[in-house]
Amino acid sequence: MAAQTFKPGNDELLKVRKKSRGLYWAIGLFSFFVNMLMLTGPLYMMQVYDRVLGSRSEATLIALSLLVVFLYGMMGILDFVRGRLLARVGARFQSELDGRVFDAMVRRSAVAPDPVAQTGLSDLESVQRLIASPVGGAAFDLPWTPLFFAAIALFHPWLGLLALAGGVVLIAIAVLNQVFSRSPVQQAAVSGHKANLMSEEIRTEAEMIQAMGMRKAAFMRWQKGRTTALKDSLAANDTSGGFTTLTKSLRLLLQSAMLGLGAYLVLQGEVTPGSMIAGSILMGRALAPIEMGLGQWASVQRAMTVWHNLAELLTKVPVETDRTALPAPKALRQVQALAVIPPGDKRAQLKNVSFRIQPGQAVGVIGPSGSGKSTLAKALTGAWRPAAGTIRLDGAALDQYAPEVLGRHIGYLPQRVQLFEGTIAQNIARLSQEPDAEKVVAAAKKAAAHDMIVKLPEGYDTQVSSGGGRLSGGQLQRIALARALYDDPVDRHSG
Repeated sequence: MAAQTFKPGNDELLKVRKKSRGLYWAIGLFSFFVNMLMLTGPLYMMQVYDRVLGSRSEATLIALSLLVVFLYGMMGILDFVRGRLLARVGARFQSELDGRVFDAMVRRSAVAPDPVAQTGLSDLESVQRLIASPVGGAAFDLPWTPLFFAAIALFHPWLGLLALAGGVVLIAIAVLNQVFSRSPVQQAAVSGHKANLMSEEIRTEAEMIQAMGMRKAAFMRWQKGRTTALKDSLAANDTSGGFTTLTKSLRLLLQSAMLGLGAYLVLQGEVTPGSMIAGSILMGRALAPIEMGLGQWASVQRAMTVWHNLAELLTKVPVETDRTALPAPKALRQVQALAVIPPGDKRAQLKNVSFRIQPGQAVGVIGPSGSGKSTLAKALTGAWRPAAGTIRLDGAALDQYAPEVLGRHIGYLPQRVQLFEGTIAQNIARLSQEPDAEKVVAAAKKAAAHDMIVKLPEGYDTQVSSGGGRLSGGQLQRIALARALYDDPVDRHSG
């Protein structure tokens, strides 16, 4: 059901993943040689037990040992290169989607708070980390497990049956682990995210909390959410940890059982001592990918959950289509039968609003709190889409302008001022890395902020934080007004 619901987003993720198909083939090729070289140890043990000890030939032992050193060295190099390739596949997946997910996150969050949008970039990073982790390599090693089982069976059918039975049991444990730990892991992720959001809110409003004596109450509120997150995390760890411990104990038991059965067959004269030791080593290698997957199952489930979240986000916020460039508007604003429903609400806050504003004309909207003044401003800037009616700028509907282009034509001063890490000049220039100094100063002068800024120790190059740092509320408002007036927008609004 979920896969069908978010199919467009899932297809988009798969399309990006397919771009690394060549690297996946290379990783598969390296995995083939790595797993073939894994046979070095068992074969070496067989030769030592069955030939060297029997012939007491030191020359043979030295030659075999030198060969093993060379083969293990090659295996290490190949495994290292495979790890580097996996890291680059993960990095490529993230870099290909960084812009898309960032855009979807901003567009979705501008409309309404959405947990899926809030965690979009961290979710993408979680997928990247899983691809680059040892679990990624284990996924390529897992298909070779049947080959090792077959190699064990060549020593003796009973040894092969024991290995196969052990593998089936471990796979059954992996399935049970997924069934029983899925819900606790998801619940732990949700409660942990809520606790982190709450702590971020408290950090952002620390000044107000301290000034109004709310520190203890804020702590109690955060602690309640944090306690729930810890309980859910412990429940998830207990469940997955139990299966991990069971898997580890069972694997050790199977290796000992392989030795025991091998010893019995040696006593019966059906296998050699070298085959007994080699079978035990091959058993450990065959089961290693399964044990790795179970040991990192929490990370695997986390990646599966965030993949679903990314698919949901990208489905909710599809790629914007290219728009034909329109000439710069002259600020003729027309609103016809406008109705706006705030995100998450079912009732329209604005209904049948119509007006016309000529270029150069100023309009003020007054009314009691909650009457829809800020809602109207958000609709006029294009942040919120109308539920009915149209908003036009020079005769063109707002959605005919690309968002970046529309933003350059509109100056907006929201009720809540928020600056960003960087210099005052960069904040006025709307986060431009190379602000146009003339336009920055011109905007500051229009906002009556120039004299205030140049009196600061570093002037326009003064570094500010997201909370404004040492700037007062009035200074923040002036800088925000200068930002709204930067590059002389033709259409200006204050929320």
